[in-house]
Amino acid sequence: MTLSERINNDLKEAMKSKDSFRLSVIRMVKGAMQLAKPNPREELTDDDVITVISKQIKMRNDSIKEFEAAGRSDLVEQNKKEIEILNTYMPKQLSEEELTEIIDKVFEEVKPTSQKDMGLIMKNISPLVKGKADMSLVNKLVKERLG
Repeated sequence: MTLSERINNDLKEAMKSKDSFRLSVIRMVKGAMQLAKPNPREELTDDDVITVISKQIKMRNDSIKEFEAAGRSDLVEQNKKEIEILNTYMPKQLSEEELTEIIDKVFEEVKPTSQKDMGLIMKNISPLVKGKADMSLVNKLVKERLG
């Protein structure tokens, strides 16, 4: 079952169980998926869907920071619940140790000499961790490793 099919099934389940909050989150994802389609007749691949969902999670994390600064705890909680629902569609996230192992392997392949090699390192790491790790964390770990 593709991720798109799973989302459609969950949409139907949410309708049947009258879970309005989950239903609204899934509808937002479906809308974002529609906007991400280059051709309306084609289906998105699982990688495309993961990219859309990770963007949605990132948007909500950014919103949480804004709402916390504004003292809106109700909206902070709502966004956290939305992220929880969205995370059910994401692949298992890599731990910091697993990320460090991947970074070490890439460093052995690339053999960077300075900060100027950051782009090359990230280019090699990105396909290995796409959808499985927060790229800002990966970036931070690579910068620490480069010194």
